[in-house]
Amino acid sequence: MAAEPLSNGAAHQSVPGRYILPVHKRPSYSANGKVAPPMLPVVDLGGDDDGRIAEEIIRAGREFGFFQVVNHGVPEEVMGAMMRAAEEFFGLPANEKMAYYSTDGKQLPRFHTSVRNGAGEEFLYWRDCLKLGCHPPEWPDNPRGLGAALEPYTAAVMAAARRVLRLAAVGLGLGEEHFEGSLSGGAMMNVNHYPPCPDPSVTLGIAPHCDPGLVTVLMENVGGGLQMLVHDDGDAGGGGTMWVDVDAAPGALVLNFGHQMEVVSNGRLRSGEHRVVTGARVARTSLASFVWPELWCTVAPAQELVLDAGEGPLYRPYSYGEFLGVYVAEAGDRDAVMAHFKH
Repeated sequence: MAAEPLSNGAAHQSVPGRYILPVHKRPSYSANGKVAPPMLPVVDLGGDDDGRIAEEIIRAGREFGFFQVVNHGVPEEVMGAMMRAAEEFFGLPANEKMAYYSTDGKQLPRFHTSVRNGAGEEFLYWRDCLKLGCHPPEWPDNPRGLGAALEPYTAAVMAAARRVLRLAAVGLGLGEEHFEGSLSGGAMMNVNHYPPCPDPSVTLGIAPHCDPGLVTVLMENVGGGLQMLVHDDGDAGGGGTMWVDVDAAPGALVLNFGHQMEVVSNGRLRSGEHRVVTGARVARTSLASFVWPELWCTVAPAQELVLDAGEGPLYRPYSYGEFLGVYVAEAGDRDAVMAHFKH
């Protein structure tokens, strides 16, 4: 039975049983002995020193798979209008939102709630989501301002994402057009809404995962929910991990690389694993814009990287449609998904 969307009724006074996670899946802030968490790298897209920008993108991608961008070219007023329209959708009367409700993952636009973790597990996650198509545009008529806000926002965000992809290609030693065409021809947006949660210690907004595509661009109205998994790859033999809050500067956009970037770079760049924790006081809304290959596109490690380094490819070739089928079947579990494609 489908769960009632969290944003449809009054504020919850307690966490319903289906949202309470097993103890080993609940949020934890264990730092594994580290003294201070690292800062989210800042990449300034302004100026014309593409070599410097490319180096910063590659450095952040190698270490974290996450970074924030400033001077990204998305006007402040465009970002503000888009966020206001997104917040307005989740404030609509329940019957108006439910006109777009569906459990069919292929339907666009699609309003839905939570995400089952797969493998027969019945618990849910503390999130409502409006899923939108970008190419071609597929979005609701209600609220009226949503379509008008989406067009300029989507165009500006996609332009910023494609600039980052061109610079990432240069930084990897590939042609700057390597990620253009079918390899980055798909785009979609998740408008996520996380209502206040009575007990953030027992549930999550989104489970730990890596995004399936090339790169994701995120805008949020308040911080404090998104966390990235940081790896200790130092010489001290730590090898540990910790969850770190992704705190971006006002007006910045947060970018993370997905599975396809890790594959094309033959492991040089990291797909950023992340999760969302809930908050007790205020609602949080975020817009995640995904850039990914066309379903028929063949994805494989770039030959230039394999040949130049004298190393074998870490992953076998596959179509992006095949990858998505595995991703869904494995409920986005990073290791389980990538085990299907490793050589």
